[in-house]
Amino acid sequence: MTSFLKTVHPRTSIIRFAVAATIALGTSTAFAHGDVTPQAVDVSSLPQLGEEWRETNPFRGNKEAIRIGDSAYNQNCARCHGLGGISGGIAPDLRYLPVEDEGDEIFMNRIRHGATRDGRVYMPPFEGILPQEAMWSIRAWLETIHEE
Repeated sequence: MTSFLKTVHPRTSIIRFAVAATIALGTSTAFAHGDVTPQAVDVSSLPQLGEEWRETNPFRGNKEAIRIGDSAYNQNCARCHGLGGISGGIAPDLRYLPVEDEGDEIFMNRIRHGATRDGRVYMPPFEGILPQEAMWSIRAWLETIHEE
């Protein structure tokens, strides 16, 4: 019996280590982009925009909206689009999104409706999750980091 334990024990340790390593690596990969649950954005310090969706950004250049947009971006967008809008390859680099009205249309269409391709969700729709004030605040912040 003692010789059996000596031969089994090293294998058991190796198997246990392999299982533990697999679980640890799987867990770190699963949480690599943090909590993917959309985070609430406090827009109470901004004028409320009502039910009608705006076609252009009413908060362009608004310092409070830019401050809120910076935080909202980091909470809801950075995990895929990168810190500071600098993509790490998962999603488009938003620093190159066109500015002003042209970029507003592109941005709002994508953030409101998301993106799917071949039945796969590439970006979830945020309409009904984030208020338009939060979306426009993110857009206002993105224009402050724009690059040609």
